[in-house]
Amino acid sequence: MTSISKLDAPETTGPVPSSVPGSATAPKRTDWRQAFGLREMGVYYALILLVVVLSIATTYTGKSNYLSVLNVTNVFYQASLTAFMAVAMTVVLITGNFDLSVASVAALAGAILVGSADALGFWPAVALAMTVAIAAGVLNGSIVQFLGINAFIVTLGTLTALRGIVLIYMDGRSLAVEKPEVIDAMKSFESGKLDVGIALIAVGAILLLLGLLQIWRQRELTPSSLGMMLCGLALALFSYAGNFQVPLKIPVVYMGIFTGAVWIVLRFSTIGRRIYAVGGNPEAARLSGINVTRYKLAAFILCSAAAGFAGVLFACRLKSINPSGLQGAELTVIAAAILGGTSLFGGAGSVVKTLAGALLLYSLTNGFNILNLGANYQGLIEGIVLVTAAAIYTVGGNRRKSKTG
Repeated sequence: MTSISKLDAPETTGPVPSSVPGSATAPKRTDWRQAFGLREMGVYYALILLVVVLSIATTYTGKSNYLSVLNVTNVFYQASLTAFMAVAMTVVLITGNFDLSVASVAALAGAILVGSADALGFWPAVALAMTVAIAAGVLNGSIVQFLGINAFIVTLGTLTALRGIVLIYMDGRSLAVEKPEVIDAMKSFESGKLDVGIALIAVGAILLLLGLLQIWRQRELTPSSLGMMLCGLALALFSYAGNFQVPLKIPVVYMGIFTGAVWIVLRFSTIGRRIYAVGGNPEAARLSGINVTRYKLAAFILCSAAAGFAGVLFACRLKSINPSGLQGAELTVIAAAILGGTSLFGGAGSVVKTLAGALLLYSLTNGFNILNLGANYQGLIEGIVLVTAAAIYTVGGNRRKSKTG
């Protein structure tokens, strides 16, 4: 009976303790103090604080306005590829696994696209690149699940092997697209734009509807439903009152659609509850009739497919690629997930918080560039922020266990 109750887990905290079988215990009311504590909302507080500090700093030093629509959309654009991979990485981490090979998969997909687009055409080359990326996910998941080798070791090996394949495929030199029609197709796929006001109204309306839906389902006003409705209303009013002349680049739209789709699946579907159950207690999930291997394998495939798509966007952005492209990006991807509070032990995580973590990292980068502070200080500050976030989540989790235990 314990395993069945785990399937009703909320997204941000993973499986919840089960009640005594056959008891008529009333559902637990929302702990608003806990819901707005550092463990649950820390990444949002940090992002808001960072934006306020950078806004004051840029104003005081006479730099360009940090909160201008142009700069804000630029931060989203810079973070889009990392956020795309980080959202999928969150799903893998929730299932209790790890994937270090995402950047190598993305680089391989980008190399295949650029190397074959002139000969095959843009869309056949995209299909080939995505097929290779998905095959990498199948390989990772199969080795981990069927051979029982630790995911960290497997994906560390595939990280190195796939990067070697990239070097072999590119023969150690940069590749570039030459045909004008292919370049035009790449531009339309990656450089398309959407009016910011329209995008904000659409996102605001979706958040309002989702908040109302959650209240209707749970028969209670929860922090997440309140937050969705307030954010949705704020976005709608902001877009109505503002005069936005800056278009939103299409990779940000891709990122928003993907993040929203994964969040809805994790939050509202049976599949999402099973994913949390698989990561929280695999044996209990198996005894409940869940095919644990299938869900963990699917998470690897999703992660590699997302990485492949990010690699395609990366190649389309530059119209070329070099052998060291995206090298080291896997660390930024994992850092975004950790900043969002995703557990490295499985069973807990939030893709929305992961997105906030990615925006936090790129807001730091953007702010340092505006203030001309240099890359050395940037690395130091990012490292401190990451360790501090991990400490907050660890200490908060230990306190919660001590209170409930």
